[in-house]
Amino acid sequence: MALEVNKNTTSKTIYYKLREEIINIYLEPGTMISENELSEKYGVSRTPVREALVRLAQEGLVNIYPQKGTKVSLIDLSAVEEGRFLREHLERAVVKEACNKFSNENLLALEMNLKLQEMYMENHDYKKLFAADEEYHKIIFDGCNRKRIWKSISDDSTEFQRIRVLRLVSNQSWDNIYEQHKEIFNAIKNKNENEAEESMRKHLNMVVLDKNQVREMYPNYFK
Repeated sequence: MALEVNKNTTSKTIYYKLREEIINIYLEPGTMISENELSEKYGVSRTPVREALVRLAQEGLVNIYPQKGTKVSLIDLSAVEEGRFLREHLERAVVKEACNKFSNENLLALEMNLKLQEMYMENHDYKKLFAADEEYHKIIFDGCNRKRIWKSISDDSTEFQRIRVLRLVSNQSWDNIYEQHKEIFNAIKNKNENEAEESMRKHLNMVVLDKNQVREMYPNYFK
C-alpha cells in the first residue's frame, strides 16, 4: 500500500500506524521490526520508515539496535505507573470541572459513547471497546476545553494504554469498567464534584489491581 505523499507526511503516517499497532498489541512486545519489510509494505524508501522508528524509540515504544534491527519494547511497569499517576491526577481535576462546565450536548456525547461501549461488550470486541474507552475520556476533556491537555497525557501514557489493552484481552469481565464509566457520567450529570472525582480515582486505580494478573498471563511482554 503505497503512501503517495511528501516525506514528512509519509513518516508521520507510518509513525501513527505503527504506534497504533504497538499500543493495541497487534505488534507484540519483543517483536522484531524490519525496515525493509515496512518499506515494501508502504511502498516507500527506508528514510521515512527510519524516521518513524526513531520517533517511536524516543517514546520508548521500540528499541533500535545498530546493525541488528528494531524491536518492539517490553512493557515497563514503572512507566505504566507514571502514566497512571499522570492521568489520575489530571483527570480527577478535569472531571470536577465537567460537573460545572458540561453542556447538554457534552452529556449526550458521553451517553452515546456509553451505548457504543455496551454494544462492543456484547460483541466481545476489545479493540473497539478500548477505542471507545479512550474516546469517553477525551470527551470529558473536550467538554472542558482541555483538548491540548488530553493530547499531552495521551501521548505520555502509552505504556499505561498498552497494559489496559492487555487487561481487556486477558480478562473479558468488562462490566466493572462500564459501570465505573456510568458512575462518572451520573456524577457529572448530577453536578456532584466529589462523587465524580472519587469515581475517576477508583477507575484509574483499577489497573494497579489488574497489572499483576496481566503480567502472570504474559510474562514475556514485560521488562
